[in-house]
Amino acid sequence: MLYWLSDFDNIFGPLRLFEYVTFRAGGAAFTAFIITLFLGPYTVRKLKAFNANAPCRYQGIMDEEYIDRAKDKTPSMGGILLLAAITISVLLWNKLSNPIPLILLAALLLFGLLGFIDDFAKVAYNRRDGIPGKMKLIAQTAIAGVAVLCLNYIPETRNLMEELMLPFLKDPVLKTPWVMLFSTIVVVGASNAVNLTDGKDGLATGCSIFCALTYALMAYLYGHVVFAKYLHLPFIPGVSEAVVFAAAIVGACIGFLWHNCHPASMFMGDTGSLALGGSIGLIAVLVRQEILLALVGGVFVLEALSVIIQVTSFKLTGKRVFLCTPIHHHFERKDWTETQIVVRFWILAGIFALMALTTLKLR
Repeated sequence: MLYWLSDFDNIFGPLRLFEYVTFRAGGAAFTAFIITLFLGPYTVRKLKAFNANAPCRYQGIMDEEYIDRAKDKTPSMGGILLLAAITISVLLWNKLSNPIPLILLAALLLFGLLGFIDDFAKVAYNRRDGIPGKMKLIAQTAIAGVAVLCLNYIPETRNLMEELMLPFLKDPVLKTPWVMLFSTIVVVGASNAVNLTDGKDGLATGCSIFCALTYALMAYLYGHVVFAKYLHLPFIPGVSEAVVFAAAIVGACIGFLWHNCHPASMFMGDTGSLALGGSIGLIAVLVRQEILLALVGGVFVLEALSVIIQVTSFKLTGKRVFLCTPIHHHFERKDWTETQIVVRFWILAGIFALMALTTLKLR
């Protein structure tokens, strides 16, 4: 919306700044940060009034259930604030004539709506698992699939989603519509991986900041003809608008972290985690670096893999590999404090992000 102020730069020269994606990305991040920072206390009060306190349980995968009584009264569904901040920032700072941010925003809100329904079922109807797993997976696949299809058929990225890119290689290794199915699976996997990671105060929020920052930089490089040529990256016209979208995620997460750091005054719940994971996954697909997401989101991958390994091992051998999963609970059982777990996982997330960025030059 504010992009159109650049049309009046002949009246007031500095208005030309609104043409630049870097300026608008900064504006989006700051706007989202301010919204989440100052509306956080209001959101906490409203969630408490709604009694949005889902019992803070976690399952030791084929083990007994544990209930964290210390967090039992902390309201969930704080992802509503994240979604509101990101949405307002995107509508204000993105170039809305470009369909890319609109597709990303629609996917964010649909994943968030799915998470909200899941959280609401837990809070209002006391269903520990919320929406049945199969139903949730079908809904996630539908949202991700439609979003990938839309990205494939808009003028800015037409047929681009059919190309499979590998790290370290300049050219696509495969071009077929079946690649879109793989991309859909990546988006769904990212959404669920962030959801699994959301088990400690600030853990998923902080790791999401590193992922969103990494893909914001990638989107900027892919959307800049000079940098794309220098790094031997495929130039994608219009993808730079994803930089503004990713910056809004970063700003919203930083503001939310103010309230979500230990001890958290609210949790994002599935409302926030499903939306953040799905959006980051979709940006990875947009810049054709969905395989690299395994490194960019290394912490999320470790969390998801720990659950898969635990379940598989127990079903095949009757034995557990970890004391408890997702893996952050394993370290909790090893007497790591919550702060130690969160900060150390943040450090890993930063290292994974830096490693992923180096692959852009090595090709």
